[in-house]
Amino acid sequence: MRARIDVKPLLPAWEQFRRATDIAPIRDEKHYQQMSDLLEGLLQEAGSDPNHPALELVEIVGDLIEDYEGLHSSLPKATGLDALSFLMAQHGLRQADLPEIGSQGVVSEILAGRRELNLRQVRALAERFGVSPATFI
Repeated sequence: MRARIDVKPLLPAWEQFRRATDIAPIRDEKHYQQMSDLLEGLLQEAGSDPNHPALELVEIVGDLIEDYEGLHSSLPKATGLDALSFLMAQHGLRQADLPEIGSQGVVSEILAGRRELNLRQVRALAERFGVSPATFI
């Protein structure tokens, strides 16, 4: 039997958190931009620490962004790998042209789907191509 959670004590803390961060389902383009900026800030705060507590918020904010984009985008659903492949083609880049990701072998494994981009790589690619880190998440 699952224990019931008394939510009443949680609500004041939630309200305070929501007012401070505006983390909630995205309402409009302005809120979308705020959440994208927040995501970038959280990724910067987490740095390369795979255990940083900000990464839990990265997941939440990333999901909110993904939900909004899914409802308001006329583009087909693309993965971070799709975005990377597209940007490489658009800029005429080869695997060896992405040292910020790693060696040509690492890039090859990522493009083949055998390896995922890590936080450092996502940040470096976002900076290189001038896009939101959410593009690769």
